[in-house]
Amino acid sequence: MTFNPLEQRGIPLDRQLRSWRELNVDPIDPDHCDPYTRCRIITMNGIEVEAILFSHQLARHTVDPEIKRQLARVRYIEAQQQKVVNWLLPGVSSVLETTIAYEQVAVDLTAWVARMEPDPYLKQAYQFGVLEDFDHLYRYANLYEMIEHRKAESIVDNLTEVMPGRPTRLHHRNPVDNVRDPYAKDRTDPLSKLHALTIMSAEQQTMNFYMNTGPTYMEPIARQLYQEIGLIEEEHVTHYESLVDPGETWWEQLVNHEYNECYLYYSFMEQESDPKVKAIWELHLNMELEHLHAACDLMRRHDGRDPASVLAPELPNVLTFEPNKGYLRELLDTQMDLTTLGAGYVREAHERFEKMQEQIHGGEAPPSDRVMTEHDEMFGREYRVQTEGEHPDPTQREK
Repeated sequence: MTFNPLEQRGIPLDRQLRSWRELNVDPIDPDHCDPYTRCRIITMNGIEVEAILFSHQLARHTVDPEIKRQLARVRYIEAQQQKVVNWLLPGVSSVLETTIAYEQVAVDLTAWVARMEPDPYLKQAYQFGVLEDFDHLYRYANLYEMIEHRKAESIVDNLTEVMPGRPTRLHHRNPVDNVRDPYAKDRTDPLSKLHALTIMSAEQQTMNFYMNTGPTYMEPIARQLYQEIGLIEEEHVTHYESLVDPGETWWEQLVNHEYNECYLYYSFMEQESDPKVKAIWELHLNMELEHLHAACDLMRRHDGRDPASVLAPELPNVLTFEPNKGYLRELLDTQMDLTTLGAGYVREAHERFEKMQEQIHGGEAPPSDRVMTEHDEMFGREYRVQTEGEHPDPTQREK
């Protein structure tokens, strides 16, 4: 069944404001929920945060007070949606447990998008990035066992493997080599726009999360690992945001944001296993339909264009959280040794890359390596979840 958000009406904007009682949602049970329910929650929080931040930026770049007021009306509802979504996460989960869930999102969301992306250049950007988040999951899982004495399989539930990706120490690149070429807004598949916006938003919230939660730990190795990976997440935001065509007008970007929210809420409503969470996805979809119509009205009025000229005529196939083990193993086997040069990818360690490595590491082992050394000293082994057999790269197999 096709679903065109431009032809659907939702809850009128003046009926969307909710009371404290309605915002006070029950959190999920971390010990009994579907891990992908948690992943959908984290994803939608990132999407809502990006929508709010984008609306604020647009408001700061217009002199028209009526536009500011219209943006403020929708933005406040978006802020309520973000609170409901993010408050579904349970307070009993530690920061590190939530971190591991964030990295599971990064791995399985980016892998799925890479599999479905029609543009070869954009597909390569997602394939490159996912091997780095895969390694971050592995480093945090070992830190988790060290300082909380628990195993990450209780969080990822064997849906996502935990083993080395592209080594984190090699993620530190000269900043100019993190900038990609953008898609061409008038020629690219509308699905590519949704993919780029989704992954950019997810990585942005991970960057923000690590920036703010890293120093809450007392253990030096934990503080240092969050600092290192937090810097890499900034690289990832640069990597993904540069894929978006900067020639899109503010109004074009606004309708893309709202359309993407409709796409994701619809996708997650279709696959959600938790009835209470599913009801929230459905409610928020019906709110977003009206936000999309409000954005379309602004585009017609201030851009002089029909939003249908830049949006997909119907929602694409639902975005799905599912295991991507075989696909990731293929990438581990073929793309571990890639780095970036300019807007492309190479296999050799070029001069800019080597200079950056020398400057940031200063001849010392980075936190991502030291966490493995300390884990080995404590347990005499690494922590891995390898449900499909040994690592596809012989050099990355356990000694």
